[in-house]
Amino acid sequence: MGAGDALINQGAPDCRPVNEFAPRDLVHVGVGRAIAHHGELLQGVFEADDGRLHRGLITMPFPARHSVATFRPRNTAEIKTWPIGRSKAARAIALTFEHLGFVQYGGDLTIESNIPASHGYGSSTADVVAAIRAAAASAGAALSRATVSHLAVAAEGVSDPAAYDGRAVLFAQREGVVIEHFVGEYPPFKVVGFRHPSDQLVDTLHLPPARYDAREIEQFRCLRGLAAQAIKRQNAGLLGRVATASSRISQRHLSKSRFDDMLRLTKEAGGYGLQVAHSGTLMGILFPAEEPGVTERTNAIADRLAHSGFEDVTVFAACANGASCS
Repeated sequence: MGAGDALINQGAPDCRPVNEFAPRDLVHVGVGRAIAHHGELLQGVFEADDGRLHRGLITMPFPARHSVATFRPRNTAEIKTWPIGRSKAARAIALTFEHLGFVQYGGDLTIESNIPASHGYGSSTADVVAAIRAAAASAGAALSRATVSHLAVAAEGVSDPAAYDGRAVLFAQREGVVIEHFVGEYPPFKVVGFRHPSDQLVDTLHLPPARYDAREIEQFRCLRGLAAQAIKRQNAGLLGRVATASSRISQRHLSKSRFDDMLRLTKEAGGYGLQVAHSGTLMGILFPAEEPGVTERTNAIADRLAHSGFEDVTVFAACANGASCS
């Protein structure tokens, strides 16, 4: 058990080093924020600079959903969370202060989030990254995205690239490192998101990692290269095709209800691709954000899906670096 575990909801030792995070030093209320994502554009295994294969993913930014963490220091050795039960976020606070050199710390962590849990939006990582940023702000420190990502993985075991704020990266979710920084930004998409009510909630930590075969691993190599070209050239159509290919592979490992119907609907509606949450229930049909009439077309598709019994039907736009372009 590390110091972070010992200091969550337990008393702290009496010995106090000079860099102790004493109550008189806790003058700052820290606030941190992180956006959600809407599943993945690509997920699989990829070769890194060390020559080994690593599990990695490229997420679809969803800036309309976000988590905001506020840390209020108090004269206590305990980290209390509201809502209660946010143990991963509390552990992230503890780990952050440990990283910054503080031994005693405590206070109240409030999480405000509009991200549904267990469907593939990255709700847990958004809470954790927001909490890390809140702790750093409370201590008057600045942390790199790489450091935030390492702390997030330490706090929750598996993490998404929320620390990169929607930037285009291929991220090793179980290691907290970037496999590849892509040149350029995501091309703008309009997305019709949805899920089928019969698909079960997913606990990422307890979901067995997919066992990809040699053919799939070779596909990932090609899809990674195509994704890099699509991002560099702002080719939304090509990135949509990458997402569709990745979703087909995912279907063999974590199936989505009416997946084939959604592939047909994507083609019929003139969508650029179908993307899914590889460890969740979400699906999304991708359209070019700047195409004339796209708002009317996506709203019509959303109405059709809602009347067909799909849930969490939403239309959103994501532009460069996860910013909303709607």
